[in-house]
Amino acid sequence: MLPSSTVENYLKAIYHGQSLLRAGARLVPMGQVAQALNVTPGTATTMVKALAESGLAEYEPYSGVRLTSAGEKLAVLVLRRHRLVELFLVQVMGMSWAEVHDEAEQLEHVVSERLIERIDEMLGHPTHDPHGDPIPSPEGTITAPDFDSLLTCPMGTPLRVTRVADQDPAFLRFIESNGLKPGQPVEVETRDAAADSVRLRGRDRAPVTIGARAASKLLVEVDRTRS
Repeated sequence: MLPSSTVENYLKAIYHGQSLLRAGARLVPMGQVAQALNVTPGTATTMVKALAESGLAEYEPYSGVRLTSAGEKLAVLVLRRHRLVELFLVQVMGMSWAEVHDEAEQLEHVVSERLIERIDEMLGHPTHDPHGDPIPSPEGTITAPDFDSLLTCPMGTPLRVTRVADQDPAFLRFIESNGLKPGQPVEVETRDAAADSVRLRGRDRAPVTIGARAASKLLVEVDRTRS
């Protein structure tokens, strides 16, 4: 099977689903794959069976799916194209980081590997895209540190936003308007379980309160330069 745009989208969806599996879990439920791709469960199952026949996935009826090593390598290379295109659109084309995801979704399937390597060189071989997602290497390896979110990080400690785990444009604009883009300093003042909220303060700006759901999508690390 040649990696068409449909195949590549399925590989990405399954790869992302695997990254969200709980400890001990091995297979991504078919319903989750179907929901991620906005297709019916029957359509997803038909495609996953084709992936399995091509050696790109392991499918267990009524249980779920998991990529083979070949499938994972292809999925990671699609992620590489997507994230380099996003960074190119932001840094070179001047587009907003909140609007490049959908554009990259289209371009990732048509850009050549030669062009991707030229973009990589032009941008100085970056390690992360505008949202803080790691950019895989040309060999298909990816380094994704296990960062805390604003719900699990230590309070009263200088932190730095490293990654935003949501590509929704409205959410990204909300993050930007509150000064919480990757690289920005932040500190958790309080967490209110009853109100499902987290109160934050940053450098040279007034404190801000965000919901727990939003806080769970912001990954951070301790800022050693300020701690």
